[in-house]
Amino acid sequence: MWLAAVYDGGMNKFTRFVRQRKRVRQAVYQTDRNIMCSIVRTMLVLCLFVLLHVSAMVLFEGMSPWHGFWLTMTTLATVGYGDTSATTVAGQLSTIILMFICGITVMTLLISDYVDYRIARRERIRSGHWDWNMADHILIINAPKYNRESYFHRMISQIRECGEFNDTPIMLLNEDFTDGLPDSLRQLGVVHVTGLASRPEDLDRAGAKRAAHIVVLARDEYSADSDSYTFDVSHRLFELHLGHKTIVECVDDFNRPRLKALDIRALLRPIRSYPEIIVRAMVAPGSELLIEDMFTHANDHTVRYPVWLEGERWADVVTAIVQASLGTPLAYVTKDGHVETHPDGESHIHAQSLLILVHTERTPTTKEVHRAIEHHFNTRLKDVEN
Repeated sequence: MWLAAVYDGGMNKFTRFVRQRKRVRQAVYQTDRNIMCSIVRTMLVLCLFVLLHVSAMVLFEGMSPWHGFWLTMTTLATVGYGDTSATTVAGQLSTIILMFICGITVMTLLISDYVDYRIARRERIRSGHWDWNMADHILIINAPKYNRESYFHRMISQIRECGEFNDTPIMLLNEDFTDGLPDSLRQLGVVHVTGLASRPEDLDRAGAKRAAHIVVLARDEYSADSDSYTFDVSHRLFELHLGHKTIVECVDDFNRPRLKALDIRALLRPIRSYPEIIVRAMVAPGSELLIEDMFTHANDHTVRYPVWLEGERWADVVTAIVQASLGTPLAYVTKDGHVETHPDGESHIHAQSLLILVHTERTPTTKEVHRAIEHHFNTRLKDVEN
């Protein structure tokens, strides 16, 4: 009688459990947290049936607890080795009800729940809603308005070419890849979080506090209005004491002082054709100022001077120009028109022109350059003769 009461009560609970499972299956969306809770509940129900069946085998078949558990597991896994089986009617009925009907059904639900959990997890990762537990990573906030994929591919490829960042995790924080990252970026080991850096909870999900480097891109490289959003994000990073890790793009030069006051490590103009500038700012802080300076006519710029050289040592040519305070030679043009940048100091060059970085407010003439080179080599010649 007690066994019948247990069966009736168990079957009623099992029926309610299966009905509740059907209602859950009809839901349009389940979070991975809900699915995990469902997995735990299903495992507890399965453990209950396992315990009942082991008890039945001990009671009706006179088995030891271990042999009862072995029979339960081989039956539940539908393996059925045949070395042990129930022989009494009560034991066989217990196996039919607790294992064949209830246990295997619950096991199927458990496997289904686990598959659902893996699918939900993969979907959250794909759509950028997964909470990554990253540290010492590179966090790139916002995305270019145009040609996002090609820009990020070039930028991240340059990062990967740097030895110190070869294996560094890279994360994107924006709302432009809700359908998942392109394959070209995933192959570079990039992950993303869908969100806005202006929301503290999204910054927290992106692990901003644990990032090694933070890059804030301009949302629109052609609109100064994007500096307002950039300032908002930069101020939030400043409040988190992360300004010293942050590289920021600023469209309008008049907004630079406001951003610089936030302890931003590096400020630069958005130059979408050369994402390598941002990489240089990470690898060699300060080099972005030199590169930016060369892109504009203000302060310093590069001038090409026609200078005919026949085997002179490059180090001597550089010394002649620098000692005359005319500028800094960066490269030379060969007689075939090929530009040689940053040649070795001991190399003997045959050139038709020199590329010299000069001050805008004092640009030397060609005659001054010729005179400086001639003076240097004449002085050296006299020293050799003496």
